[in-house]
Amino acid sequence: MNEHESFLPYNLPDISDAEVDAVVETLRSGWLAPGPRVRRFEEDFAAFTGAKHAIALDSATAGMHLALIASGIGSGDEVITTPTTFAATVNVAIHAGATPVLADIGIDDYCIDPAAIERAITPRTKAIMPVHHGGSACRMDAIAEIARKHSLLIVEDAAHALGTHIDGRSIGTFGDATVFSFYPTKNVTSGRGGMLTTDNDALAERCRLLALHGMSNDAWDRYSDRGSWAYQVLAAGYNYTMSDFQAALGHAQFSRLDDFQRRRREIATVFNERLAALPEIVLPVEREGTTHAWHLYVVRLRPETLTISRDEFIAKMKERGVGTSVHFIPIHHHPYYRETYGWAPGDFPVADRAFETMVSLPLYTRMTDAAVDRVATAVEEIVRDHRT
Repeated sequence: MNEHESFLPYNLPDISDAEVDAVVETLRSGWLAPGPRVRRFEEDFAAFTGAKHAIALDSATAGMHLALIASGIGSGDEVITTPTTFAATVNVAIHAGATPVLADIGIDDYCIDPAAIERAITPRTKAIMPVHHGGSACRMDAIAEIARKHSLLIVEDAAHALGTHIDGRSIGTFGDATVFSFYPTKNVTSGRGGMLTTDNDALAERCRLLALHGMSNDAWDRYSDRGSWAYQVLAAGYNYTMSDFQAALGHAQFSRLDDFQRRRREIATVFNERLAALPEIVLPVEREGTTHAWHLYVVRLRPETLTISRDEFIAKMKERGVGTSVHFIPIHHHPYYRETYGWAPGDFPVADRAFETMVSLPLYTRMTDAAVDRVATAVEEIVRDHRT
């Protein structure tokens, strides 16, 4: 990095005046709790995904937890998910009282391998939680067939998958429930937040109840001119709802999704074209019949072709002023899970192999063409300088 270049961070949110205006308008409205803006966001999100119900929450973690407990998952049950995910996917199963079970991934897309799911099923298995890694679609047809065969619940972790499609159909309706994230690094942000989608009326009703302390009606229904102050507590619920000012930001962002996705695809296309000339790099795939959301642009290094390790590659990118990341440190590498469940590095060899060589390059809509060129050039130079 020369003295005239600033550091290019791995990710930045894309906030326009429209988002600022929407939040300010909400703050000035006098209504900040869950209310009309939350409901508008839910309605438009449900229409986009084609789901019957969309429930706005304060995080995707909350959504996955609600989906499990509202479906009766609890003590003695097993929930199968992937080792290549963020801790929240596993933690929600634990907080539901269930035991997480890991199934290895496919090396091409880093998503859970249906054959590994089948091998992991026991009489205690009650649910599958596939993770659409980086915006790449899991093989939902195969997973759904396994779930039907064994009468299992499917809760999709779609934290990366807003904009992902399978055969033209949006992620959000393939499983019993699907959960999206609006964390600041995601394709759409509400600061923090999430959305649960489902076509199951009973599940939606139970999730809404549990998200608001188990109360029979929310603040908008109690304090506006449409409702009554009285309520009943029908279950020991949680405080998982989204606020109206979060929804104002999220909905304004969501209205820009088409533009966001167009720009993400443009950047991914440039990377694909530039880096395809490097045999030392394995590029991300977009399987036939799917639309990648390009939340992440994950490459893998071929270690046998380079004189540097993945970590050294990341350090050299940083020397050139380019931030990167790794998605993710596998679950079975973390101390808590190793100590609690007896997992260890090597237990899931495909996930281990991917982790040792994967790097997430910057890909976000605020990147200029010059920034995209800078990232690609940095990769090209490092590979050129460290070929075997």
